[in-house]
Amino acid sequence: MCGIVGIIGFSPVNQSIYDALSVLQHRGQDAAGIVTIDANNCFKLRKANGLVNDVFQAHHMQRLQGNVGIGHVRYPTAGSASVSEAQPFYVNSPYGISLAHNGNLTNATALRQQIFEQGKRHVNTSSDSEVLLNILAIELDKFPTYPLSADNIFNAIKQVHQTIRGAYACVAMVIGHGLIAFRDPNGIRPLVLGKRVLFDNKIEYMVASESMAIDVLDFEYIRDVEPGEAIYITEQGELLSQQCAQNPRHCPCIFEYVYFARPDSLMNGISVYQSRIHMGQMLGQKIAREWADLEIDVVIPIPETSCDAALEIARILNKPYRQGFVKNRYVGRTFIMPGQTIRRRSVRRKLNANRTEFEGKNVLLVDDSIVRGTTSQQILEMVRSVGANKVYLASAAPEIRYPNVYGIDMPTVHELIAHERTVDEIARLIGADALIFQDLSDLIEAVKRGNPAIEQFECSVFDGQYVTNDVDELYLSSLDRQRNDMYKETLLQKEAENLEIYNEGQ
Repeated sequence: MCGIVGIIGFSPVNQSIYDALSVLQHRGQDAAGIVTIDANNCFKLRKANGLVNDVFQAHHMQRLQGNVGIGHVRYPTAGSASVSEAQPFYVNSPYGISLAHNGNLTNATALRQQIFEQGKRHVNTSSDSEVLLNILAIELDKFPTYPLSADNIFNAIKQVHQTIRGAYACVAMVIGHGLIAFRDPNGIRPLVLGKRVLFDNKIEYMVASESMAIDVLDFEYIRDVEPGEAIYITEQGELLSQQCAQNPRHCPCIFEYVYFARPDSLMNGISVYQSRIHMGQMLGQKIAREWADLEIDVVIPIPETSCDAALEIARILNKPYRQGFVKNRYVGRTFIMPGQTIRRRSVRRKLNANRTEFEGKNVLLVDDSIVRGTTSQQILEMVRSVGANKVYLASAAPEIRYPNVYGIDMPTVHELIAHERTVDEIARLIGADALIFQDLSDLIEAVKRGNPAIEQFECSVFDGQYVTNDVDELYLSSLDRQRNDMYKETLLQKEAENLEIYNEGQ
């Protein structure tokens, strides 16, 4: 999962993009990047591994001149976590194009060969985002006239939709033209549009992964970019849009609402906060109905995503709600850290249990989801070590049994604790006296309440149904090899060794 932003206006955008990336930091903590186009029509780029406030220092910001720019925060889902994979990417031909992408292409391997053989282009990294950029460049290069018309750009994106498969929300810049944004025909990954009216009635535009980034920068939320739609904003500030997919449909990723998105965001017409309230209501009703024999003394959330759901569960069960964990807010989200070893070390640095809330009590812990089970197991051990009597665990999401192929790092089935295991087996592995999962139908209902017009959600991690209809066992096996934690760590080690060899040779 990644966060993207693009701004085009009539004043410098470097600080605004930095601020937007800062509030999108929860979507990726591995790397960050910004590219702008300056007054001389030159790309100005800064990207590196690390958090936003570490990557961009004052001298970097001073160099990022221009009234149009795009930004990206990344966590790796496939291949390497090297700085070479950080976004945005750019190509010099045609015109000069830079692109940032949130999602994952399911046919990237075949496209890589096609780009080389037919487009005579070299893809320098293992990133599918660089593949996507080159596909866009090939399509834009087919038009002989300069500058490109809006129809040229929309026709190019129509061809991109027909060529690539998977999930993608993209923002791009073309030198001499302006800002482009587009979203995959299923609308799996989120993308929203906003505007800001200046004192002279000029309008600046912004696209971002989540609406709260638009709010924070005092832009006005306009709407979501529709599935399959392309937005083109010219250098003169004219906004044009067109549906570029043949059969678009709305199938947004439901896990955005469970875990990734900030609660103050509005995506696909749905309040993330309200959806989590509804998840708590549905799960609380299930516990009251099916687990009435549990002797629960207190309901405690595992912070922070589950807090809203836990409060509703406590209300429905008529039990006290307590904040039993103290969170170190300077440790990143353990789920999206690139490596199981790092995740394991981070759990105890991230959370500490307040003994007075656990000692001698039967505790119902509430979490947003259970992925690998590593964090859950360590938290339950911690709770017992401070004197809890019985420890029950409720998950606001169903069992995660299948890998995600659309940009979420749920890499291999062997790392998913629920894969081919019963609920009782999972409970024994993590050390819970009782384990309760949300039903998938209830999760869908909880999110759908915000926008009943959405008929289907992308729920593949729960049900194994992939909405792009192009995912088979061969692809999943290939992805398993690419996303294996050991493979990632090996790549990083090789890159470090290569860098050391290079430095010694200088």
